[in-house]
Amino acid sequence: MEMPRLETERLILRRIERADAPVVQRLAGDAGVAEMTLNIPHPYPDGAAEAWIMASHARIAEGTDFPFGVERKADGALIGCIGLTCKPAHVKAELGYWIGRPYWGRGYATEGARRVLRFGFEGLQLNRIYAAYFTKNPASGRVQEKLGMKCEGTRRQDVLKWGEFLDLTMTSLLRSE
Repeated sequence: MEMPRLETERLILRRIERADAPVVQRLAGDAGVAEMTLNIPHPYPDGAAEAWIMASHARIAEGTDFPFGVERKADGALIGCIGLTCKPAHVKAELGYWIGRPYWGRGYATEGARRVLRFGFEGLQLNRIYAAYFTKNPASGRVQEKLGMKCEGTRRQDVLKWGEFLDLTMTSLLRSE
């Protein structure tokens, strides 16, 4: 499957490329970003961004992973990543996202994720898209709420991150909604 190029009023959502690796490493590797995500390491090791990008290209081809680089139209700056990880057998996907700290609080996550949700429901014909956020990260919860995602509950002390057990709040949106 090919990775589509999506647009919003302020953003271009495109396939992340090997040339993006230094920006991914710098933005995602920020302690504040890494702290609020399950799988981003800190410090971010050299070579890890390139490896993740190249592995994602294989998963795009399989139709199981759609990680979009979030680029601002105004200046072409890569500011984060929003993606869907699909479970084709169940016609569902998990929404994940991160935005670099310099770009927080400007509505980019909500704007980009809204377009990615539309791609998931219309382009991939998904029935359900779900997401999770650390309860200590209410900003991510607000993004999911603005997207119309419904709270399904909280998994208490569900993950161990940096030596601390963290609660995960689960949300979802159905195609019929």
